[in-house]
Amino acid sequence: MAHVARSVIASAVAGYAALQVLGRTAGSSSGERAAWRPGDDLVDRPQLVTNHAITTDVPADRVWPWLTQMGWHLGGYYTPEWVDRYLFPANWSSLDHLDPALVRDLQPGDIIPDGKPGTAQYVVHEARSPHLLVLRSSTHLPPGWDTRFGTTFVWTWCFQLTDMPGDRSRIHLRVRGRSAPWWLTVLYVGALVPADLIMAMGMLRGLKQRAESDAPLQPSGRDPFNPDTVPLFTG
Repeated sequence: MAHVARSVIASAVAGYAALQVLGRTAGSSSGERAAWRPGDDLVDRPQLVTNHAITTDVPADRVWPWLTQMGWHLGGYYTPEWVDRYLFPANWSSLDHLDPALVRDLQPGDIIPDGKPGTAQYVVHEARSPHLLVLRSSTHLPPGWDTRFGTTFVWTWCFQLTDMPGDRSRIHLRVRGRSAPWWLTVLYVGALVPADLIMAMGMLRGLKQRAESDAPLQPSGRDPFNPDTVPLFTG
């Protein structure tokens, strides 16, 4: 029995270690991970850096509009339907088409909501259509934690789109984060890195699928500041 228990523990440790590696690197090459990216200077001495990438069969200008309508109660984040439905049931499902009212000409300082107004959000730091979008956030903490526990959490998302021969493109997503105190960092690294294997790669696959689908533009009726515009889950 002791031998079986040791084998189970060893397998669990090895599996978790694999999730930690894949949660940082899935889809990306060693060269992509080593390269400097815009926004790297926004988080000093990051405790976590993840890199994920995917190749699409369309040029960057076909992918870009999907990034501009991204956000809570906007286009969503293009994660798998089961993620939208079961992990975030109070959110609206990710759109599978472009909405002309939601596709934006993003500029530095624009807000991409990631929750109800006054909660989590990203601020556009840099936007260069159709190749670069850098987002920064310091709001992804439960309300009151900063004053009660002295917590801080700053992170960035860098979407870099590179055109490739044959009307294809490469989407690279780099996330950099730094948090305090130490126990928040342990929770962040311990839980969110494995989850990023599903969330980040799911988002990139969702972007690829949608950009390649050539679905016609159509209104969604969505308004992130009016929760009565559509049902909570429409997928």
